[in-house]
Amino acid sequence: MASNFRMFLHQNSDSLHVKLSGDFDGSSAHELIHTIKNHNGNPKNIYIHTSGLSCVYPFGLDVFKKNWNTDNITHSLTFTGVFGIKLAPEGSHII
Repeated sequence: MASNFRMFLHQNSDSLHVKLSGDFDGSSAHELIHTIKNHNGNPKNIYIHTSGLSCVYPFGLDVFKKNWNTDNITHSLTFTGVFGIKLAPEGSHII
């Protein structure tokens, strides 16, 4: 994982907010996937905030896209920030 990558989690009754910070590489991608899968179904809305990212490495993006196989929760994901459009799997929301 990139030495400066961090995830900050905040959950309320029906939403989980995941704020990403630092550089997004392959290990960061696995950590994000793991975090999302651990909250599958509870809460029903997951927001991934990308404005704190400095860089999304092509390898990190590739790892995330190739290993994202949780289509049953893709519709509950919303990506925000400048890197949201790059990271968002098909079927998720981008704001």
